[in-house]
Amino acid sequence: MRTTTLGTHGPQVGVIGLGAMGMTFAYDMATARDEATSVSVIHQALDLGVTLIDTADVYGPYTNEELVGRALAGHRDRAVIATKAGMECLDPTGGPGGAPLVRPNGRPEHIRAAVDASLRRLGTDHIDLYQLHRVDPEVPLEETWGALAEAVAAGKARHIGLSEVSVQQIQRAQAVHPVTTVQSEFSLWTRDVQAEVLPYCQEHGIGLLPYSPLGRGFLLGRFSSFDELPENDQRRRLPRFQQDNLRANLDIAAQVREVADRVGATPAQVALAWLVAQGEHVVPIPGTKTPGYLADNVGGADIRLSAADLADLDAIPAPVGARY
Repeated sequence: MRTTTLGTHGPQVGVIGLGAMGMTFAYDMATARDEATSVSVIHQALDLGVTLIDTADVYGPYTNEELVGRALAGHRDRAVIATKAGMECLDPTGGPGGAPLVRPNGRPEHIRAAVDASLRRLGTDHIDLYQLHRVDPEVPLEETWGALAEAVAAGKARHIGLSEVSVQQIQRAQAVHPVTTVQSEFSLWTRDVQAEVLPYCQEHGIGLLPYSPLGRGFLLGRFSSFDELPENDQRRRLPRFQQDNLRANLDIAAQVREVADRVGATPAQVALAWLVAQGEHVVPIPGTKTPGYLADNVGGADIRLSAADLADLDAIPAPVGARY
């Protein structure tokens, strides 16, 4: 796989990463997880040149980091581990639909404890990219970011990044310690970051990690009805997947399919190639727990979209319904 770096000064990674969240958390929770398959997917990803593996302490909670740690035992030097802190689980099943009930926690003492716990679960002596999952509105960002910077000074983290932030928040963090990456939802159906965050990151040599780069599966044309969503799946609570909105959004997936058919690729590959084309340091992190989907996603690194293809994709209208 082609490689790039996470920003100007970050580690070298494949141009497409792997989000591990769905291996233990969030999607299709009625279906039993198969750890052996998930571990094999992570190993297959490494073999295919996918080096950035993204997780978070709150996924599970904790089970996702533990899975990644077990999968990378004996393979640590082949992976760039990205995890996150700054959220806490109040109740593992107390949220909507039985999901974990979580809230931001940016208190420095929470971050200091979280990094040590993540290192233990991941079975490593350092985290390559340690990210602030969400900014806590009750704690000055400078204090939270300072605690992440302490992890770098102590050798517990090599680089630190932010998630779902504004340009103003990036600037506040930069005044304390360099920002290596920003992780945000970004895809052909969520493009908010193109207005300010992406241009700022490009200007300042900051990597951008798009999560949910396939529109939570919608861009692949997998869902034509709300009833097709698995039970206990968090997408059932999202406005864009409600029946009327979903029906109105079907044309978006059809337009992605049209370009994919024209270039001889799959919708997933086209959606990921479009993101990779947005900038040198844009590294999407599609999630999957299935070997076939992983191979499909990795193929997106080899798709070179023409100017006409990119223009057609850029012209796809915004979806109906809010993100959350």
